Amino acid sequence: MIVALADTHGTDGHCLNDRLLETVRAADLVVHAGDLTTEAVLDAFAAECREFVAVHGNNATPAVRDRLPAERVVEHEGVRIALTHGDDRDETGLSLFGRQNHADLVISGHSHRPGVVDTGECTLLNPGSHADPRWNRPGYAEIVTDAGSDLDGRLRDPDGTVFEEFRAST
Repeated sequence: MIVALADTHGTDGHCLNDRLLETVRAADLVVHAGDLTTEAVLDAFAAECREFVAVHGNNATPAVRDRLPAERVVEHEGVRIALTHGDDRDETGLSLFGRQNHADLVISGHSHRPGVVDTGECTLLNPGSHADPRWNRPGYAEIVTDAGSDLDGRLRDPDGTVFEEFRAST
């Protein structure tokens, strides 16, 4: 299982509640689409994950920017994920970023608004913010690959309540 998060905006820890912390610890891969903000938050996430991949966001300190790229591509179980904070891209720009990187899934943050868009060429996922939703529903995403060539995903509240399900082709 892949867990996708974004926009933590903490200063001294990962801000993961009990259920979400268990989910992060159980995940094969955790991706974070930026705004971990400080090295303490980055280190707290890395300490809890089997495999952790992140990018910096527009609110990252210089030390976090030195440790994380603005964008990256990761492959996991045959799925190609393009990861960016997305503060300089609208939906069209995110779709283009996905196409340029031959991605099956583009994960971004910045808006704090969880949602999924199927562009026909790739799927755009914003997991929202589990810790600082800013007038949006708090959220994160869980993604699993099935035996075929599809991704099954769920957007969840930090307490585990599913509020949107999606399927994406790879």
